[in-house]
Amino acid sequence: MSLAIWQECLAQLKDELSAGDFSTWLRPLQADFNHSTLSLYSPNKYTSEWVRNKYMATIEDKVQQLVNQENPNHSVKIRLMVGNVSSVEKKPAKQIPAQAPITNQPWEGESKANRVPHKSNLIKKYTFDNFVEGKSNNFAIATTQQIAENPGDVYNPLFLYAHPGLGKTHLLHAVGNAIVAENPDSKVVYIRSERFVQDMINSIRNNTIEQFKEYYASLDALLIDDIHFFAGKDRSQEVLFQTFNSMLDAHQQVILTSDRFPKEIEGIDERLRTRFGWGLSIPIDPPELETRVAILITKAEERGLKLPDDVAFFIAKRLTITDVRVLEGAIANISAKAQFTGQGITISLVQDALRDMLAVHTKQTTIDNIQKIVAQHYRIKISDMSSKRRTRTVARPRQIAMALAKELTQHSLPEIGEAFGGRDHTTVLHACRKVQELRRENNDIQEDYKILIRTLSM
Repeated sequence: MSLAIWQECLAQLKDELSAGDFSTWLRPLQADFNHSTLSLYSPNKYTSEWVRNKYMATIEDKVQQLVNQENPNHSVKIRLMVGNVSSVEKKPAKQIPAQAPITNQPWEGESKANRVPHKSNLIKKYTFDNFVEGKSNNFAIATTQQIAENPGDVYNPLFLYAHPGLGKTHLLHAVGNAIVAENPDSKVVYIRSERFVQDMINSIRNNTIEQFKEYYASLDALLIDDIHFFAGKDRSQEVLFQTFNSMLDAHQQVILTSDRFPKEIEGIDERLRTRFGWGLSIPIDPPELETRVAILITKAEERGLKLPDDVAFFIAKRLTITDVRVLEGAIANISAKAQFTGQGITISLVQDALRDMLAVHTKQTTIDNIQKIVAQHYRIKISDMSSKRRTRTVARPRQIAMALAKELTQHSLPEIGEAFGGRDHTTVLHACRKVQELRRENNDIQEDYKILIRTLSM
């Protein structure tokens, strides 16, 4: 047996699967044959579990068929593990010149051939280890981890989009730090879009625009935050377009973030929007209850606080926000209150410390507001929420509004039912279960629900 069997298996799977599924889950696998065992190596646990659950049976069938063509009745064993093929050598780390000069405009001076000094701007404390993982962000984490192991080879460019405060910047620094940890000689730069624009303006003023372009084209990985800032800035977009093309042609990694999907960014040249979509675009959704609890406990531990589970769940249920920084602010307030009063951290202390924050959030997530937002989203009348109409165009939004009321408010099922035209609590329970089922089976419903959560939690 040889690796040619695995390559043929991959070729068949590529024809059968969508390009996105194949590139995301199967292309990153590494393979090694040893006697009668095919070992497949996945870059991370998340990818490994997905391949095992979705594709393993198909892979086993195809590999066995291909083996039988060469050696009838010969069985092969397949192992799926997290890691790398032992024979795959890591890129050798080169020695970094001591005291490399860093300037405010690091592209000035040396040429690309002389390895232009660069300033990474990476914040060392932002790593994968201290990024709280949950259902809302696990795909983004798995993808960036794969990129860190093979920059420029998979998912290039990568586009992360989410509302502010959901971890886009943390992930940019995490992947940058991981790339440098793997190969210290890597030239990785993190930069916010507004700084890129300002530096470009300065380079035009100082007649160093060519050095500016050359500097960015010489990088191994470029991480640009808040790409929507380029909207309406035609000259900056032209320079970014040239840099983008140069880096992708050279298989240098580019990762971008924005607060919205690439096609939704207004004021961006169509050529750029098209290139943003060449790779993989991944949303980071608002954290669900369990992830909010984990974030609260983690942030408390960073401050040396022990946050009881019941207190963490109380805060997470009351603050169904999209911005994780609000949760950090809540912990800061609780810490200060506990230190000032000398009291232990209890729900009573939290209610006092977060009194104003909880009041504002409760006011925003009323049943009336949920009905209004859902009605606007589906373009129906608010009165339809309480009507007896059962057509799907009305009944489905009504069920979604009930499910949102159950998730985002502290009202009981009977109270929610009363607010929806005096319906029984069993009707509300059925609506919640139905919406949960639809979210699993219907991507459109799932996307609508996420959008509504974001809108109501802002």
